[in-house]
Amino acid sequence: MAQVKTDNLLLIVVGAHLRAEEADRPLANRLRKRIQAWLAGHADRLNIDLTPIVCSDLWYLNHDHLQQRPTISIGGPGVNALSAYFAQQLTLESEQEQQPQVVLQLDPEFTDLRVCIWGMDHALTAQGVELFCRDYLKSFLTAVVNQVEPKVD
Repeated sequence: MAQVKTDNLLLIVVGAHLRAEEADRPLANRLRKRIQAWLAGHADRLNIDLTPIVCSDLWYLNHDHLQQRPTISIGGPGVNALSAYFAQQLTLESEQEQQPQVVLQLDPEFTDLRVCIWGMDHALTAQGVELFCRDYLKSFLTAVVNQVEPKVD
């Protein structure tokens, strides 16, 4: 079997939990298709071979070299160990009695190319993915592809 080239991956990470496989992996696959469409639409201006791939949290967390790649984690801490790790790093400005319904954790300047998206249930996670796609995906992908110089004619 051929070795997978990892230095061009954009990882979309879902939990290895059965609920994550059933609910979050289809969201991740739809996001992967949106990313592929964006890449195809900008292919003439890109000088990078970027491959979006969906993988499990266990695979990601057990391979240090993957953790250096741009990453989007989908699914809550109860079903995605990477989201649980990111949630530990999330600081809230004030203690709230009510949990947030949708969590979209990212660096708005995209110097840190790690994103975490989840909701209190599947419908809210799906809503979070749509929110990310609508408001942040283009900026995120622009930051990812600009890690190398754009193609110049």
